Formats: sequence, structure tokens, C-alpha cells
Amino acid sequence: MNPSAKASVPVIRRLPKYYRYLRALKDAGVNSISSRELAAQMGTTASQVRQDFNCIGNVNGRQGIGYSVDKLLSILEGLLFGGGDHLPAILLGCGRLGTAVSSFIANNNNGFTLIAAFDVNPALMGQTISGIPIRPLDSLEDFCSQRHPQMAVLCLPRSGAEQISGRLVELGIRGFWNFSHYDLSVSYPDAVVENVHLGDSLMSLGYRLRND
Repeated sequence: MNPSAKASVPVIRRLPKYYRYLRALKDAGVNSISSRELAAQMGTTASQVRQDFNCIGNVNGRQGIGYSVDKLLSILEGLLFGGGDHLPAILLGCGRLGTAVSSFIANNNNGFTLIAAFDVNPALMGQTISGIPIRPLDSLEDFCSQRHPQMAVLCLPRSGAEQISGRLVELGIRGFWNFSHYDLSVSYPDAVVENVHLGDSLMSLGYRLRND
């Protein structure tokens, strides 16, 4: 069994942060790092770092030297990005938020490739977003049956996300990156959902500033 299969959700959520720190270390010419040093950057403990690495593969630090930065990056890239095999994604909602999110996907090595964008606004038809033609929403079924996207990015109003999520699951969508104000239900057992609430993050920051 792949060791990563036993990783819990909290461990999985820490992996991108490990990757960012290790990427910065490699760029700075650092070849190895101890669990204690990495824990200090992560804001956790050396024991937690070692437990996390036990979940993701054959990762062993060397006494007095630490972990190989290159080896850790190689393992994490395989887990997070599939070794370069990008997953096809579609975008629904091509307003300002959709434009910003599409640009992020197009310009970052994040393991996904945006292959289509959809909107209900007739004025947007014929235009492009991050180099991708904007299509009418009523062409969604035909496109999915031909291209088989695996992930949908939802930059829709709450009502739109609520209405279309089930339809997308029926069309074979396995993952959602959801920026709407509607928390997608976990009633889709074959789908993976990441609900992103920018407002929640901002309110949390405000609370901490006012009450710290």
C-alpha cells in the first residue's frame, strides 16, 4: 500500500506548506535540514514532522545531517502534482474572481490544467480568460462528455453553485475548488471538495487584531 494512503486530512493539509518551505530551502542552496529546524519554520514540533513524513513515504533522516531536501521535494511533488501529470480542470464563473483564479491556475505549477471556462453572461461569449475561450453554460454536458475534466473551479454566486454541483458530479467531476458562498455538501461520496471562503479568513484576521 502507498504510505500516503494512510495520511490523515490534517497531514495532507500540511504537505503544501512543507513543499513551500523546502522549495525555498532548495532555492537558497540548502541540501539538508533536521526535523527540529523544519518544525521551527512550520510552527510545529520535531515529533510531528517525523510523524508526517512517516505517512508519505520512505523518508529517513540521517543522524547529524537531517533530511535530504531534494528527496523530500521529489516525494512531495509526486504526491501533490502527480509527477507532472496535470489534472484537467474547468472554471464556472468568469467574473473578476474567476479571472483572478484562472490566472493563478494558468501561471503556477499546481498540478492542474485549465481546459475550459463557462459562464451564463452572453456578453462574455467569444472572449477568453487566461487564454481559454469562454463557453456558454448550456454546452457543459457536451464538453464534459468529450474531454472528461476531473476538477471544477466554482466562482459562482451561492445559488448557482448549489444548483450546479450535483449536475457536475453526474458529469464525472471528482473534485471541487469552491469559491462560492455555499459550502458544498459532502453527500457526494465520490467527490473531493475544498471550500474556500476569503471572507472567513479576513474575519478571522480581524478578530485576532481586535482581541489579541
